[in-house]
Amino acid sequence: MQKTLFHLAFPVIDIPQTKVFYVDGLGCIPGRQTSQALILNLYGHQLVAHVTKEPLTPQKNIYPRHFGIIFTDEQDWQELLEKAQIKQLIFREEPKSRFIGSPLEHHTFFLEDPFYNLMEFKYYRHSEAIFENSEHNLIGDRV
Repeated sequence: MQKTLFHLAFPVIDIPQTKVFYVDGLGCIPGRQTSQALILNLYGHQLVAHVTKEPLTPQKNIYPRHFGIIFTDEQDWQELLEKAQIKQLIFREEPKSRFIGSPLEHHTFFLEDPFYNLMEFKYYRHSEAIFENSEHNLIGDRV
């Protein structure tokens, strides 16, 4: 097991619908479950879907709130993209490349779950762009 794991809790309205999207759609491995929460394994990281009675509304843009995975292998990114297309998941933003030809070049797409949670999936052409290259000031899309 990795030394450290990422944990993220997020709101949902319905556990069965959550399982359809995250387990059947994205391929998460389900863990413990109650009528109010579901633990999911997303590429070795822990997501916890918590049922809320508060109204959930879509964001107008992909910013500021989203979460996701950075793939270190382009084939893994491509495989998830194809799976999402086959499963007809909701693409909030279609696959694209950003900052082509620069040290920050990467591929990305955004999905939206049934509860308006946004997820970004990336693959950086140059792995040092993940945390390094601080001399570059490009982040995300221009808003």
